[in-house]
Amino acid sequence: MKKIVLLAAVICCSLSLSAQTATDSVKATINRMFEAMKEADSAKLRSCFADSAIMQTISRNKEGKELVRTDGIEGFVKMVGSVPKGMADERIVFGVVKTDGALGMAWTPYRFYRNGVFSHCGVNSFQLVRVNQKWVIQYIIDTRRKDQCPE
Repeated sequence: MKKIVLLAAVICCSLSLSAQTATDSVKATINRMFEAMKEADSAKLRSCFADSAIMQTISRNKEGKELVRTDGIEGFVKMVGSVPKGMADERIVFGVVKTDGALGMAWTPYRFYRNGVFSHCGVNSFQLVRVNQKWVIQYIIDTRRKDQCPE
């Protein structure tokens, strides 16, 4: 009997050690999105997003005025699937990642490389939701600039 109890305790402990936290799952979804971009894999990329996902970019026009541009996810997915593998390489660092129930958020400074050449940097702000036990991206807004980019 002692052996059975000990075996059950060992199994429970090993399962809890291998279980992924919500924060880990949010990071994994975001990492999968950037892997899909680098691999030019549109199906993998689309699977990272909620059906009603929104994507926005904060940029400046020629006069220097800040604008918020909204882009469709489907257009983004199609564009990524049409470029050569390795062309779109966004390298992120996870800043803050938080979750509360089925809501997750992440702040990820990044550097973007086009065909291996530095293009621009900025920060992504992600909002994710857990739908059917799977984390998906509901909203992304980012900044883009060519100067003041940390190494």
